[in-house]
Amino acid sequence: MDPVIVVGAGPVGLVLSLALAAQGVPSVLLDEDPEREEIRPARTVVLREDTADLVERLGCKSLQDEGLRWSGWRSLRRGQVMRQLALGTGSPDGGMPVAPVHVPQHALVRGLRDAVAAHELVRTAGASRIDTLEQDRDGVTVHTREPGSTWWRGSYLVGCDGARSTVRKLLEIRFPGRTAVERQAVAALRTELPWPGEAVLHRSPPWRTGGAEVTARPLPDGVWRLDWLLPPRGELVTPDALVTRVRDTLAGWCGETPPYELLDTGVHTLHHRLALRWRVKRAFLAGDAAHLLGALGTQGLDEGLRDAENLAWKLAVAWHQGASDALLDSYQSERRAAVAARLRAADQSLPILRGGGGLRTLVPGSARGHDTLLTDGHLGCGPLGAPPSYSHSPLAPPRAEAHVPVGTPPGAPVADVRVTAPDGTRVRLRERLGQGRFLVVLVAPGTGVWDRRHWMRAGVMPRLVETVDGLPVPAEVLVAEEYPAASAHTVLLVRPDGHLVAAFGGVRPAELLAAVDAARGGPLTPSVRSDRTADIN
Repeated sequence: MDPVIVVGAGPVGLVLSLALAAQGVPSVLLDEDPEREEIRPARTVVLREDTADLVERLGCKSLQDEGLRWSGWRSLRRGQVMRQLALGTGSPDGGMPVAPVHVPQHALVRGLRDAVAAHELVRTAGASRIDTLEQDRDGVTVHTREPGSTWWRGSYLVGCDGARSTVRKLLEIRFPGRTAVERQAVAALRTELPWPGEAVLHRSPPWRTGGAEVTARPLPDGVWRLDWLLPPRGELVTPDALVTRVRDTLAGWCGETPPYELLDTGVHTLHHRLALRWRVKRAFLAGDAAHLLGALGTQGLDEGLRDAENLAWKLAVAWHQGASDALLDSYQSERRAAVAARLRAADQSLPILRGGGGLRTLVPGSARGHDTLLTDGHLGCGPLGAPPSYSHSPLAPPRAEAHVPVGTPPGAPVADVRVTAPDGTRVRLRERLGQGRFLVVLVAPGTGVWDRRHWMRAGVMPRLVETVDGLPVPAEVLVAEEYPAASAHTVLLVRPDGHLVAAFGGVRPAELLAAVDAARGGPLTPSVRSDRTADIN
């Protein structure tokens, strides 16, 4: 079968190709300009816990080498500290938020390119800008223009080619939204600030050039990224004006301007847009080609990486087994709804937080209430930042009597508990994701003190293993000593992207099979398996 064509070799395209390869699916990565990624210290990204884990799981080493997890979060308003939070560096413990990872984008891309270069299932083609896209019953054909004029054939195609996506234009998909939602001046500099390792949000700073808001986010080696919120239109930020902002801000925080080394500067404008369709037959959109967001601390790249993780396992099912229309359509249903909710939350909050009136009844009127919203956006919590839940997914199984409630609602990301893998090793649950398998987790308190060869043959384990071996999809049995709000012998069914399908009270073969069939878009028919083309009928 033909490989998947991935158009665009930015972070989202690279992650998608790696995620497909991890599930045994070959891809061709069409890279328009392999030399385009500049070294820009002021161009950085913040990855939440789930997306940072995804990138590291796929073999990207740059997060450890060149990224930094913040030790804390501090927010101020005028001269008053509004909030201080200590941030954890691993799985949530005692309610402590897990620190995001802050990394230069060029370092992230380099780490992903290194991982791609080491993978035989990913072929990269440089200087490949497409100008023609044709679909038929069996696949997709694209043409890349000079200097690398070539026809390419793929089973599916995913446009990860950015905000000005050629794929989106060739598919004639509209991209409505709002222009210039926010505008920011940015500087990367090396200096010492009073809060080593902490990220800082300062609203209404009490110096003349502070503007409405300034943030400081640390990077390794004493480097900080500073962002000043600018009026949406007007004010031209000259180099001299930006240096004045730097000096005034450092003096405001330190009492006087400390020694600093200015590494990079810039001004960028944030837009909010959402493509009307994310799938046309065998062609899909992901990342900035499908959506733009980023106001109030939200991170567009996070959502793009979640697109890639969501789509990769569904394309893997389609490539290996054939897939129903329901499974492939669920990518748009789940991901577009999640991003639309994020955009809606940001658009509703902007008038309140930026002093324009608006829906004030939706948010506590105090400065602390507003601070909570902004903190959510920056730290990946609440409606502005938390990982999405697909509670209304078309892949959700019908409610059954065997289903039981646990600490994770159906459709939400599972808790990253410690589990015992089939080979007896103890690992984090999230480490078993993205390998093209459903996970079946048995909650069995006390197993940690027993030799695995004993409890594998005891209690409900033989029946559970037999049930999982009989499922029509690849699946892996894991054992957890505990799971939030789950009783002993609870069985969790987890999708390959880490979202909970259902939890059962004990081993329930018929109900587990029904849930698996729902989660893959319905049982496959022989005709779908043989020709793998039902998705475009």
